[in-house]
Amino acid sequence: MNAPSSKSVLQFPDEELEAAVAAFLGRVEQRLRDAAETADPYVTEAAQHLLDAGGKRFRPMLVAVTAQFGDPTRPELIDAATVLELTHVATLYHDDVMDEAKLRRGAPSANARWGNLLAILVGDYLFARASEIVATLGPEAVRVQALTFARLVQGQIAETVGPRDADPVHHHLRVLADKTGSLIATCARFGGMFSGMPDHLTNAVAAYGETLGLAFQLSDDLLDIASESSDSGKTPGTDLREGIRTLPILYALSGQDSDPGSARLREILGEPVAL
Repeated sequence: MNAPSSKSVLQFPDEELEAAVAAFLGRVEQRLRDAAETADPYVTEAAQHLLDAGGKRFRPMLVAVTAQFGDPTRPELIDAATVLELTHVATLYHDDVMDEAKLRRGAPSANARWGNLLAILVGDYLFARASEIVATLGPEAVRVQALTFARLVQGQIAETVGPRDADPVHHHLRVLADKTGSLIATCARFGGMFSGMPDHLTNAVAAYGETLGLAFQLSDDLLDIASESSDSGKTPGTDLREGIRTLPILYALSGQDSDPGSARLREILGEPVAL
């Protein structure tokens, strides 16, 4: 299967910048495939499965864009972007097992194709490859990556356990910040760190990245409800089936509208949903 196109999902008003980002993503794409290559063709096929399925490569793109505030030609930036995309893809293998998802990026999920056990192991393998690459970038990169990974797992645990006594909306936003915002913040941080930006600018773009990640995940919550599989590449209604109350659901449940349709919606959403 051919590698997906490296063309950015965004159109830039500056043609030179767009060309630079596209070239950067092309180099990252090759690095990703190399990182997922093993001596065993079976493992390679499974490890490259979601890479071959495409994806927006939003995280490497953010590394490339934030690096423009420093020296975007530094070679460490390619490995930094590769580490973060490998981490992201590894979480998708695990997420699909937890969600029992059948589709990912418009293709059969790894667990649907090979079973849960192999999907988990392939996710672990990609995490290991990301750790191997980040080790070449120095101890500070390893520390930041470890903290990011801890937040990713913490967010998943919090989502699984639920809000308990916490405010449901605050809890949900905290989950999104950890599960999605943390990694996107690190993309912006690595773009700053490895392009030689001063610390205060690196911290500023990292804060921007976390806010962007939160907005990114909120839009994904809407896609889970409103999109078709052919548009989103995922199985719609996954969160509803799993009993995960995303922000649209929380707002619908907290509404006081006396309209019969709204009342019926709250009644339906207050019970397990079978789709």
